Amino acid sequence: MISALLFFIVQITMAGDPDILSDFIAPEGVSVDGKFFTYTGMRSFVQQTAPPSYFTYLRASKDEFPALDGLSVTTIILGFRPGDVSPPHTHPHASELLLVVQGSLLVGFVDTNNNLFTKKLETGDMFVFPKGLIHFQLNEDTSNPAISVSSLGSSSPGLILVPNNLFNTSATIDDTILALSFKTNVSTIQLLKKALSTPYN
Repeated sequence: MISALLFFIVQITMAGDPDILSDFIAPEGVSVDGKFFTYTGMRSFVQQTAPPSYFTYLRASKDEFPALDGLSVTTIILGFRPGDVSPPHTHPHASELLLVVQGSLLVGFVDTNNNLFTKKLETGDMFVFPKGLIHFQLNEDTSNPAISVSSLGSSSPGLILVPNNLFNTSATIDDTILALSFKTNVSTIQLLKKALSTPYN
């Protein structure tokens, strides 16, 4: 019993992508050549000549790019209009290293001691968000777009959008529980739920 419990605790502390016993993982029946290790899904974003017309992101994880399975990496490109925000969210399985490639972003995260760490990033700056911590990005510039590229240390990093997960899930948390938790009233919670029923775009 104790050995099973210790094994469970060790597995929790090692949560993330497991090490693989081969160079890479290919789905059965798939031809492995240079094409298998190539992903062209970012071309539409990179080749566009106009700035993004809405907050958008493109992701290459193992879901979109099967060659990443077991390789502990995901890449995300984020395009921000002036004033756009990537709302508070977390990646439970991965740290994130963000590089601003155009414009500027205000970024930050909150640690488990409730400390907020923020920084205004300019083009060429990088910032790291530790695994599992709530973080955000904001384009404060009211005139110019911003673009960033993130690398995450998992081929399946997960995504929990805090506002959506609290107020806009398919089976929502009871309004009274949310009102008590946020020290407000039920009508305010219902207003938040209504506002979050529309996409961020």
